[in-house]
Amino acid sequence: MHIAIAGNIGSGKTTLAGLLAKQYGWQAHYEDVDDNPYLNDFYEDMQRWSFNLQIYFLNSRFSQILEIRKSDKTIIQDRTIYEDAYIFAPNLHSMGLMSTRDFDNYSRLFKMMSSLVQPPDLLLYLRASVPTLVNQIQKRGREYESSIRIDYLKRLNEHYEAWMASYDLGKVLIIEADHYNFPNNNAHLNEVMDKINAEIHGLF
Repeated sequence: MHIAIAGNIGSGKTTLAGLLAKQYGWQAHYEDVDDNPYLNDFYEDMQRWSFNLQIYFLNSRFSQILEIRKSDKTIIQDRTIYEDAYIFAPNLHSMGLMSTRDFDNYSRLFKMMSSLVQPPDLLLYLRASVPTLVNQIQKRGREYESSIRIDYLKRLNEHYEAWMASYDLGKVLIIEADHYNFPNNNAHLNEVMDKINAEIHGLF
């Protein structure tokens, strides 16, 4: 089974993926952040590096999905291939940080790749307000994220909500991240696991 967690920067995807993997004995596939050769450059000059970064993520996630589908284990994935195409790339384009030529090229590549993969069996969407995102980003203290602008996060949230409103590729469970503190509160984690169990049983 393939379960994926979607959500904005700082919404808690990686933390929740790790906790659920541990609780259920699932295998976690994390976003390629530490080894990403474009992230630092991107946050310093978004316009110059936006296309390179999005292509890197697209390739990385496409490879990840091919691995997931070959596996006989239940996999929990930190961020999906769809978020790049429906949230991050369109946001960069609308902000004038990715040219129309690059965006069209990227979109055609995504369309071809997405036709070759299956969507997750269950999608968990971590919905978080901008203050929650900012708080989490500051807490983890990644240097390259220190320059992220509030309006950038706000726009991403708007794109996430629009995507969720039209998502029809499979089951979705929306988790209100503002109301949960997963690392420090077992009751919060158990509550979310109860919701996940109900969704998973509905898959069979």
